[in-house]
Amino acid sequence: MNKKHLWGILIVLAISVFVLYIDLKSTPISQIAEAAKGMNWWAFALIFALMLVSYVFEASILAVLAKRKNEPKRSKWSFFRIPIIQALFNAITPMSTGGQPSQLAAMVQMGIEGGRATSLLLMKFIIYQVVVFFAYIFTILFGFHMVATKFSGLAIFIVIGLLIHVCSTLFLLAIMFAYNWTKKATNWLMNLLAKFINHDRVEKWRDATMEKIETFYAESQKLKKEKKKLLIATGLTVLQLLCFYSIPFVVLLALNVNTSWAAVTQMNIMIIMFMAIIPIPGASGGAEYSFQTLFSTFVSSHGALILGMFLWRFATYFFGMILGIFGWIFKPKKIKSPEND
Repeated sequence: MNKKHLWGILIVLAISVFVLYIDLKSTPISQIAEAAKGMNWWAFALIFALMLVSYVFEASILAVLAKRKNEPKRSKWSFFRIPIIQALFNAITPMSTGGQPSQLAAMVQMGIEGGRATSLLLMKFIIYQVVVFFAYIFTILFGFHMVATKFSGLAIFIVIGLLIHVCSTLFLLAIMFAYNWTKKATNWLMNLLAKFINHDRVEKWRDATMEKIETFYAESQKLKKEKKKLLIATGLTVLQLLCFYSIPFVVLLALNVNTSWAAVTQMNIMIIMFMAIIPIPGASGGAEYSFQTLFSTFVSSHGALILGMFLWRFATYFFGMILGIFGWIFKPKKIKSPEND
């Protein structure tokens, strides 16, 4: 972890402290204390249990994809630390750009060769993107009206977040199922851009994009051949996301707010879409604002809403950061794969 990452942590903490100050300034402590007094502590514990289980499912996905007949046995900790390290670096880098490189570093530390680790992470990424794509589409179809009718300003940003994800997922699917067409379309787009932008810069973009297309295509063909692994990894991804997406509902249960799981979960998914376009580490500030805006629909007490927002933010964000720091410090035993891998 270098100075840039430490600056990321400091920025996140500074923004979070500022948000806390603003909320506490406008909300009497007595209201928050009253909300905490009647808290359901079983539901409170379940919040963090769900977060832990979601990390276990994510670690299991990598363990399934990495499993081969001649693969040496690695500890459960070596796989578990990968998603929590990702959570740490997602939190402290803009647009979560540090997540993938940190996972790669963690896999190399446990003895998986860099090229193969990259391949496994790409397989996991493809599966995750496709599952999230369907979750987003389902949410927009059945839950977007709740936001559009009450919070039209926020709805615009949610749609932008959705469009970014849809475009990236459709690009992945095009590579998997229309490889030649995708290459031709990419070259056509780059030729068009070259008419308006510096030629050398466009050529760099062309080379980088073509390299990614080749890599994604190669990994997608591997996935198609390993159908059993694909099905298991997809099922685990669905379970991982169900745990993660359900946390705000359990937060409301902890505050003794009874509401619909489907409605709360759809709201949460839309918050995540909104957070995807905030270019600040951890989407700090925007995440808290969007939670308060959307969840005011379910919580009448302002004190309970503020407490719920901090419970949600701590469980889904700071909890992962804390675990990730321990994951980065306590490295597993390095067990190298056989040479004929």
